[in-house]
Amino acid sequence: MSSKAVGVVGGGAWGTALAQVAASAGRDVRLWAREPEVIGAINGTRQNSLFLPNIDLSPRIEATDDITWVGEAEVVLVVTPAQHMRSVLADMPCHGQPLVLCSKGIEAGSFKLLHEVASEEVDGSPIAVLSGPTFAHEVAAGLPTAVTLAADDLDLAGYLAELIGRPTFRIYASDDAIGAEIGGAVKNVLAIACGVVEGAGLGQNARAALIARGFAEMTRFGLARGARAETMAGLSGLGDLVLTCSSTSSRNFSLGVGLGEGRSARELLADRRTVAEGAFTAPVLREAAAEAGIDMPVSEAVCALLDGAPVGDVIGALLSRPLRDERG
Repeated sequence: MSSKAVGVVGGGAWGTALAQVAASAGRDVRLWAREPEVIGAINGTRQNSLFLPNIDLSPRIEATDDITWVGEAEVVLVVTPAQHMRSVLADMPCHGQPLVLCSKGIEAGSFKLLHEVASEEVDGSPIAVLSGPTFAHEVAAGLPTAVTLAADDLDLAGYLAELIGRPTFRIYASDDAIGAEIGGAVKNVLAIACGVVEGAGLGQNARAALIARGFAEMTRFGLARGARAETMAGLSGLGDLVLTCSSTSSRNFSLGVGLGEGRSARELLADRRTVAEGAFTAPVLREAAAEAGIDMPVSEAVCALLDGAPVGDVIGALLSRPLRDERG
């Protein structure tokens, strides 16, 4: 690999899109994937038809199932599901190069954010977080996108932004990794709720109200964990929330639509090759919020629906909550 090579761990839609961004920035890219068919297709036909169809991939991208190459990369983008992040990081032979975490979620059991997980599993590598309003197919197609890249060291964030950024993939540096992660994790749960509004036919007024009250929930949780309010109102918070709560291109929104139509979570999740991360984050978020004494009724409602509660009962319970000061 060249001195400017970028590694990507994860061959799903988002990992492939990020590989395409890095390649279009003139970097050689090596992408690790589990699926032999993904590796064969990328190397043989320049396509990832399984996860990111109809996108012609750069010849600079090489796919592999050998994760030992990670130690050779200048920077590694880690794009694995949140609940598998710890085990994947434990298998990666890092040698001090920066790791950019590109997944969104909270670890079950520990309630730790992914940059906290990475700090425990990887010695000597600076950790950064990439988050924001991003549909993979639009990013891969080169449509204009803006994201947050957060690291404790702003100089590192700026360096990484220069390394992988493009005019159509605009990166804003931040030193609030907590806020960037919480926005990305909580918005997935709220997107399920907005999909329920759509599936149940509750109207646009209800969706707008849900986005606003969900953002209040997200901010309460974020501030309690040490995030900054301006981060919650930025690309990785409010920006990502608006995107995923407004389009069927969001896997989480689509899951919510099915729940709102009365279908079961088991049925909706059984046939999915791609992950609706909010379904896994919701119960973790509920437990973490309860432990910290943070009121998150929308997130609790999503958990109830995922557990099989009738849609009408859950919506009725939300609408029957006592009125309160909007600042709360």
